[in-house]
Amino acid sequence: MQEYFSSPPVVITKTSQLEELVAQLSNEPAIAVDTESNSLYVYQEQVCLMQFSIPGTDFLVDPLSDLNLDALGDVFANPQVEKVFHAAEYDVMCLRRDFGWTFENLFDTMWAARVLGWPRVGLGNILKENFGVRMNKRWQRHNWGSRPLSSEALTYARLDTHYLLPLRERMLSELQAMERLEEAREFFVEVAQSEPTFTAFDPDVDLWKVKGVWDLDPDSWAVLRELLIWRDQEARRRDRPHFKIVNDRVLIDLAVTRPEHISQIREIKGFKQHHQRRYGHKIVQAVARGLEASPPRRPPRSPRPPEEVTERYEALRSWRKKVAAQRGVDPDVVVSNATLHELAHHVPDSLDQLNGLDVLGPWKQRKYGEALLRVLRQCC
Repeated sequence: MQEYFSSPPVVITKTSQLEELVAQLSNEPAIAVDTESNSLYVYQEQVCLMQFSIPGTDFLVDPLSDLNLDALGDVFANPQVEKVFHAAEYDVMCLRRDFGWTFENLFDTMWAARVLGWPRVGLGNILKENFGVRMNKRWQRHNWGSRPLSSEALTYARLDTHYLLPLRERMLSELQAMERLEEAREFFVEVAQSEPTFTAFDPDVDLWKVKGVWDLDPDSWAVLRELLIWRDQEARRRDRPHFKIVNDRVLIDLAVTRPEHISQIREIKGFKQHHQRRYGHKIVQAVARGLEASPPRRPPRSPRPPEEVTERYEALRSWRKKVAAQRGVDPDVVVSNATLHELAHHVPDSLDQLNGLDVLGPWKQRKYGEALLRVLRQCC
């Protein structure tokens, strides 16, 4: 990887180092932050690396080195220190899930780019266009839970934060010049409130999420359900994500063909030979259990909204599309789909009622409130 740094990063693995880092971060007006997790390699992901940058220094904190990281939570909750992320939602969710931290005063360079109407908002594109930095995408799939981390991995990791503070300065100037800073800060507040999603395996729920399930007959549903239960047990036992055991496409094919013998599994496209040896007997057993089970009950379909609600929603979308084109931003930067659905269902007829729905921040309420009410009145 091309070298962009004049000095190595500071790798934090000891309590004394962490205490010094917290003291430094707490005295900075703004710090750059990122995290790396291992979702592609384990059953339950966890934060495996935290990157921090301040002017002149990059820090890499190793959460797997038996450190007590509670003091870092105080930094994230400190409203006097601005935390600069790129695409912060996932990081916030992971840190809140693993450590229970709260977040105040964030600046998200991805959302800032979207509010500014930048055509490419991925960090790799932004760094290339603004700083001439090229990031190697292969590290995006790296196992950050492995130890030791190579010098190349550490170099990639620090790139995620090294340029965020100067990038934030450029964006801040543009946001102020375009009078869009308050709008951006509303997005930053929303991101800071992101909650982790705990999705424990439930075969009666996850069955209906498998791509292709609706093409199967009820008897195949029963077989697929048993295969999903087997795969989850195997993934837990081996501490692997589901797709690293057997992918959904293979499970669908197994549910259709319903092999009674291991030899029949060899006909399944994409099922590797070593998987046949390792899982063959258990798969045949799962298929047999499914053939003996009653078909699972199909979940009720979500009721279609009344025609007048759909008409209001489409009218709001049409208005949003025009506004987004005028401003040079994506439509969901103007107002989200979820907000449009709420407005179409509840039909506020005054600014007070609109405010009572609590679906718009103060800036959006002032900017778009009257226009949204006009669209709804014209539909009714």
